[in-house]
Amino acid sequence: MPPSEGCATAEAAARAIFYDGTAPGPPSARTVAVEAPVEIVVGGAPFAVMMATPQDLVDFAYGFALTERLAERAEDIRGVESEALEGAFRLTLALSGERLQAHLARRRAIGGRTGCGLCGVEDLSQMPGPLPARGPAPPVAPASIGRALAELDSRQPLNALTRAVHAAAWCARDGSIALVREDVGRHNALDKAIGALWRTGADAADGFFVITSRCSFEMVVKAAIFGARTLVSVSAPTSLALERARAFGMTVVAVARKDSGLSFCGRGGEKAEMAA
Repeated sequence: MPPSEGCATAEAAARAIFYDGTAPGPPSARTVAVEAPVEIVVGGAPFAVMMATPQDLVDFAYGFALTERLAERAEDIRGVESEALEGAFRLTLALSGERLQAHLARRRAIGGRTGCGLCGVEDLSQMPGPLPARGPAPPVAPASIGRALAELDSRQPLNALTRAVHAAAWCARDGSIALVREDVGRHNALDKAIGALWRTGADAADGFFVITSRCSFEMVVKAAIFGARTLVSVSAPTSLALERARAFGMTVVAVARKDSGLSFCGRGGEKAEMAA
């Protein structure tokens, strides 16, 4: 049966195998994460096909529109229509006249993957450049990061079932988690979280992101476009991620565990161990 929107899991038969020659175990049901093509249509034409988990798709549409610079304000999106197809989904975005004209001027069709790197970029000249400089933001206390990480596992119900998805959490400055979005794609999870925040008018200065994936450059760019000043990742950053973070004046805390992490690109841009 094809997945329906909101259906983030499926059942598959599996049996345990043992490498020491022990006989395989009996077949049993295993919960797996749903991964499905999600086509994004803008101005009546396909803009992207992303592989994603089909839940929180309206949040995804808003976040994707912002981080791909299809829209600059939530009001630029006049509506989102979600349609279930045979084994796939379609999100049709209605943009304001001004934004639609801007989009049509640079319209292109791109292919997306779960491990998407340069969405909407046809050549290297279109790599995201520096964003407008922002004033200094109050630093996030290490204890707040520790609090968020301690709470995060219990806020990932889909990953608890499948062990196959990423999460992006938006946390208040005290470390309490305001919302979490999950997806098979790390960038999709962040787009969903950004979309949910953007739709409600959340202030980017009021918190920070925690992601359960590696800290690649597009994750830094997406967070920066939203306006976040601190990005916490449980994995390590790439060189380009740190380069972009420095350009954006963003603090990256990576290899983040419940008791400590590594702070990059903060004041002075130095790498330093951070005890939570």
